[in-house]
Amino acid sequence: MQKRRLGKSDLEFAPIAFGGNVFGWTADEAISHKLLDAFVDAGFSFVDTADVYSRWAEGHKGGESETVIGSWLRKDPAKRDKVLIATKCGMEMPDGKGLSRAHIVKSVDASLKRLNTDRIDLFQSHQDDKDTPQEETLAAYGELIKAGKLRAIGASNFEAPRLAEAAKISKEKGLPAYVSLQPHYNLVERGVFEGPLEDECLKEGLGVIPYWSLASGFLTGKYRSEADLGKSVRGPRGVKKYLNDKGFAVLKAVDDAAKKHNTSNTTVALAWLLQRKAVTAPIVSATNLNQLKDLLAAPQLKLDGDSVTAIDKASAPA
Repeated sequence: MQKRRLGKSDLEFAPIAFGGNVFGWTADEAISHKLLDAFVDAGFSFVDTADVYSRWAEGHKGGESETVIGSWLRKDPAKRDKVLIATKCGMEMPDGKGLSRAHIVKSVDASLKRLNTDRIDLFQSHQDDKDTPQEETLAAYGELIKAGKLRAIGASNFEAPRLAEAAKISKEKGLPAYVSLQPHYNLVERGVFEGPLEDECLKEGLGVIPYWSLASGFLTGKYRSEADLGKSVRGPRGVKKYLNDKGFAVLKAVDDAAKKHNTSNTTVALAWLLQRKAVTAPIVSATNLNQLKDLLAAPQLKLDGDSVTAIDKASAPA
């Protein structure tokens, strides 16, 4: 399988990223370990998590996902060299939030301990922190890269002007630069990324690893009415807003392409993202092995021109 390089970094991987938000939440430790094994055995390697996963769940305080990945690595330390681990800090945790030097240093050490590793391949600013100078943030990352704790840095949930400002500071001050952006991007939310943000990523050569690539599961096709919303814990909160004329038009175009290519809606929706010039790899989650199979098929699917045109038309931003 052809690998892709993440921006200007030296990180290369088969172009599907496993989203670790489910680990220790909707996938317990045993199932999470099986999913990670299957992911790696299929030739994939990029695993994305965050310190805050899964703080939103009752009784959780954050760090659950990283801890599950760490226990998986503890069972077989040789797996560490087979995976690229990406995590993040910046969102509120019990001990603070933001991108100050102090919080970043503390967060990196805590993540390393939970992940049971001596290095993080991609460490990301989970959200912008306008109360902290970007120079302070980037300088802190520079110290941690020099110490061997981080290999590369990325941003998530940044707006285009702030991303451009960070790139300018990196160049002018000789500080590490973000190599990637993790934005919200999928077929029913194209306007969130396309435009100034996508233009900035292309201009600076940033790798793009979008989250919510399947619109909280809507693009899989399993949610087609309000009666379907109870099929998962994410349904009522994340999918209901897509049950409208626009959403159904996108689903029909994806349905038609899936039928033409004898594959799943999941595979089609991800293949569409993979043919976008700016996208390196979509981030996707699975809670069982059957779901994982459809996700991992996407890099092998080459959508025909008519299908791409139909999907583009149905999903075009307003």
